[in-house]
Amino acid sequence: MSIQSITHVEFHCADADKTAAGLRADFGFVPDERTPDTRTPDARTPDARTSAEQAPGEPAAGPDGVRTVRLRQGDIRLHLVSAADPAHPVARFVAVHGDGVGVIALGCTDPQASLERAERHGARVLDRTGGLVAGFGDVALRFVPDTAAGAASGPAAEAAPGALLDALDHAAICVPAGELAPAVRFCEAALGLHRIFGEYIEVGEQAMDSSVVQSASGEVTFTLIEPDTSRRPGQIDTFLADNEGAGVQHLAFRTGDIATAVRTIRERGVEFLTTPGAYYDALAERLGGTAIPVDTLRELDVLVDQDHGGQLFQIFLRSTHPRRTYFLELIERQGAGTFGTANIKALYEAVERTNATASV
Repeated sequence: MSIQSITHVEFHCADADKTAAGLRADFGFVPDERTPDTRTPDARTPDARTSAEQAPGEPAAGPDGVRTVRLRQGDIRLHLVSAADPAHPVARFVAVHGDGVGVIALGCTDPQASLERAERHGARVLDRTGGLVAGFGDVALRFVPDTAAGAASGPAAEAAPGALLDALDHAAICVPAGELAPAVRFCEAALGLHRIFGEYIEVGEQAMDSSVVQSASGEVTFTLIEPDTSRRPGQIDTFLADNEGAGVQHLAFRTGDIATAVRTIRERGVEFLTTPGAYYDALAERLGGTAIPVDTLRELDVLVDQDHGGQLFQIFLRSTHPRRTYFLELIERQGAGTFGTANIKALYEAVERTNATASV
């Protein structure tokens, strides 16, 4: 009955077609030809599963005006969902939070048992037939069979030519002050995840607390973050205010070649956060050698850190969200299993610089 993977992410948006077009053009996502999960969707997040009447991966429109576009790259599966009726729950989500992650689908060895476990430990069931429970604020969790993307057969299992991204490394979720510990307990008791890391991060006069929870399989990882309200308000406070509550701050996509991925995506017009030169000047003293030359890291604004297992390389994309809430991360792991404590601080310093510039 354990949770094994994230089978897909349901992204609620005002225009599924437009959002999908951007992901295809900027990041190289392609239509997902895998047969979709046939569980009955709930009224809150229907994804109009009329697969028998549509071409694989093409937009699906249900009788209630809900539209879904399914995309893939590597083991990443994204379902872009929009609703024409402003009273529909998907449209209401977008009205409150803006475009964002509405549902994270968890692949389980026994979805029904996972649902029952979550309910026993206090999870609010939103749709029993659809395997949906409340997760973090308005972000729901869906228990589905563990049909791991990499195990799919046919065209969807093959790497698309020029694919840059391999898998969903983690999801970062912001929660209001005082809700981090309850969120961790929920993940442990209701979902069977384990806390593997925690850190208190200070950036100038701001501070935040974070914990990382992960499945035994290592394929489901949530980074949970809350602001320290005893300090000066910062970007986590801003996210919670602008998002109107808890939500997914960013998704991190894993790549096997971050330098090529950054160069390619940047050439397509995507902007990344920048890093001061002093960060790279100190790398030799802090880390010694790096698997990717420092000159390349400096050129591309890629961050690097290491743990006992090896090194990791990260870069964060500039948010294009109208509220500047949701954004994406690229990460390459060369043996490292943690999250780069120095990089976490560097990220938030970079976001602070971006916000300060935008406010001028």
